[in-house]
Amino acid sequence: MEAPITVDRLRFLIYSFKEKLWVKPLGFCVLSLMVVFVAKIADGTSLAEHIPEIKAESVETLLSIMASSMMVIATFSAGTMVNAYASASQSSTPRSLSLIISDDVSQNALSVFIGAFIYSAVALTAISHTFFDKAGIFILFCLTCLTFGMVILTFIRWVDSVARLGRVESTLLKVEKATERAIKNRIDTPCLGAVPESLVKEQGTYAIFSQQVGYVQMIDIAKLQRWAETNKSFVNVVILPGEFVTPERPLAYIESKSDATEIASAFSINEARSFEADPRFGLIVLAEIASRALSPSVNDHGTAINAVGSITRLILLWRAKSETIDEQDNNTGLQKTSTKGDTSSTYKYDRVSIPALNVNDLFDDAYTSIARDGAANIEVALRIQKSLNTIKACFNDVDKTFVEAASVLAKQSYERSMMALDYEQDKKRLTGVYKENNS
Repeated sequence: MEAPITVDRLRFLIYSFKEKLWVKPLGFCVLSLMVVFVAKIADGTSLAEHIPEIKAESVETLLSIMASSMMVIATFSAGTMVNAYASASQSSTPRSLSLIISDDVSQNALSVFIGAFIYSAVALTAISHTFFDKAGIFILFCLTCLTFGMVILTFIRWVDSVARLGRVESTLLKVEKATERAIKNRIDTPCLGAVPESLVKEQGTYAIFSQQVGYVQMIDIAKLQRWAETNKSFVNVVILPGEFVTPERPLAYIESKSDATEIASAFSINEARSFEADPRFGLIVLAEIASRALSPSVNDHGTAINAVGSITRLILLWRAKSETIDEQDNNTGLQKTSTKGDTSSTYKYDRVSIPALNVNDLFDDAYTSIARDGAANIEVALRIQKSLNTIKACFNDVDKTFVEAASVLAKQSYERSMMALDYEQDKKRLTGVYKENNS
């Protein structure tokens, strides 16, 4: 029996549907068809005795205007969105495309325009065949005026949004917000709610493999917990969302040989990484945007500096959580040394273990490529040092793991820049900032 849908899987499915451009337009099309027939229901009531008479020709004229214009506007909006997607891929990174596509304002605009066209076409056909009586025509007139108002407000809002759609600044903000959600979800459910791998004394001996090749987008821990409870076993998951899997790489280990189909099905594998359950992916995309901006063809160090600022804010999200759970090992879902012991009463999924995020990997994803590509740019080099110094100062009395990781990246970035910089005054400035928190 399949495990019931969990909150994590539901959130993942909703996020996946948001990335599909056809979902909202289809929903609005169905809604527009329903609205037309809602007007017919009024003909079966006594509403006609209390409303003014509206000529069918007037409503037909309004519907004709809407039908002739909405498809043109919908086509224009779709073309504009496609251009914005291409601009986002070229100016920032192709990995940000899924966030641009899932933009609510653009999707809502396209959906309203297409829905209004379908509504006007169906209503025009119905009214031309005398489908409505007095009450139905009045309701249809009210619905048509309401649709006109909705289209105008949507268009105004969309024009304000489309000017920024696909711009680097807008893309940076979207990536930061998506990464912030993923980090907060991971903070709220450390190790996805399972037992940290470092607390498990013995790992299972039978490996579970998948025949798929791709990135793990989500792990349904609740499904693994249900399987483990049913089979009185324990599941040692050895990968995290975002990791690349192949048929020879184990997904998990169990205590004895068993049917691996249900366990393997708990891992959602696709050809691309997802922002929703993978905090590292967002940091990688921010670093890619910065590296693209630092390329000789673009030469936009301001965007790289903004990306470093976003990364700083995201990493500091762990500080607030760490302050409230000081002295509690692995509670942030990050890898550190822990004492082994009984976990049955501490963790939501006590029959499943999973590795913690590695802090060094987080810093490597976020800073290494920017430090490499911006080594010869004094503004970027200084910003990286100041960012890492801020992190060390904020985590100094909270979590030494972050301090150590930041120190390693600060040293690497400093050494890269000292090799790349030619002007002595730039080297002196960088050395002074580096030694502020590294002396």
